[in-house]
Amino acid sequence: MSRPITAIIHHEALAHNLAMVRSTVENSQVFAVVKANAYGHRIENVYNAFKTADGFALLDIAEAKKLRALGWEGPIILLEGIFSPQDLFDCTQYNLSFAIHNETQVKWVQQHQYPAQFDVFLKMNSGMNRLGFKPSEYVSTWNQLHLNPAIKSITHMMHFSDADGERLGKPGIHYQLETFEETVKDLPGKRSISNSAAILRYKLHSDYVRSGIVLYGSSPDYPTHTIHDWNLKPTMTLKSELIAIQDLQDHETIGYGSTFTTEAPMKIGIVACGYADGYQRVSPTGTPVLVNGVRTRLIGRVSMDMLAVDVTHISDAQVGSEVVLWGKSSSGTILPIDEVASASGTVGYELMCAVTSRVTFLNQP
Repeated sequence: MSRPITAIIHHEALAHNLAMVRSTVENSQVFAVVKANAYGHRIENVYNAFKTADGFALLDIAEAKKLRALGWEGPIILLEGIFSPQDLFDCTQYNLSFAIHNETQVKWVQQHQYPAQFDVFLKMNSGMNRLGFKPSEYVSTWNQLHLNPAIKSITHMMHFSDADGERLGKPGIHYQLETFEETVKDLPGKRSISNSAAILRYKLHSDYVRSGIVLYGSSPDYPTHTIHDWNLKPTMTLKSELIAIQDLQDHETIGYGSTFTTEAPMKIGIVACGYADGYQRVSPTGTPVLVNGVRTRLIGRVSMDMLAVDVTHISDAQVGSEVVLWGKSSSGTILPIDEVASASGTVGYELMCAVTSRVTFLNQP
């Protein structure tokens, strides 16, 4: 028997979350963002649930090729664009759209001497200050691309820095949205501006919306809103088992560094899960866990292959008992990934993406 830790991917939940996005922005084409190997879920595990999307968005050409191999014939956009002139040949062969966010990429397209008809997404830096052309440069760049016969279409694109909250004490999207709209108002072309938080919090339509974390059952603005507030379902369950039980007396310590000392007799369970599986080493005592569907807490320091949980109050806990690190238990109890991430000082995105290759992935309808 293999080690009992598994990551279960819930297809019905993936499809539910995509349908929820569609119903929220009915007038938009919905692109499913599957970068970082579908936020750690693995592209091949989410494809069937997401193939009703209008398109896919990702970063790596290798992942785009995987989508084509799976049978996808629709639009794919490379969100960071091309990384070398050679990438343009792949964009032609595999019919890939791509972002253009710097002058070097513009030059590569201009210098491409081979027949091509590229659909590009011209990115504006409207305040995120990460990628894109500043508003003062945007129109002239658009004009350069518009005159290039290799460019078939130009979509205007931007990314919100604070759609999940406030920006300098004001609602998080207005400053950037006003800047964007003012800059492109006289330019033809479709628009792509909404990420998960803008979709949910502002019901913000655009020609193409880029739905990312919302598809994977994590709230983009937790703790302001939970997955229950947004009618989302968890799409990944990280599950293992108890592999040992220890009965401890008062003033005994647990784990490396003896970071936890008992204050009364306790029963603890040892779980086959550690930071080599992708669970965060920094997750502190008190991080929530489910054992046999009952909520309990992490105790002491997470080690490479194991962690300890308090099972004092769980009378049926024994070797082989189910442990859910996040997601849905066999009894139906849900531990949202956002709660685990918040306790660990991070976000659900990181936990999903961190699950390592030694964890067995299983698909569930």
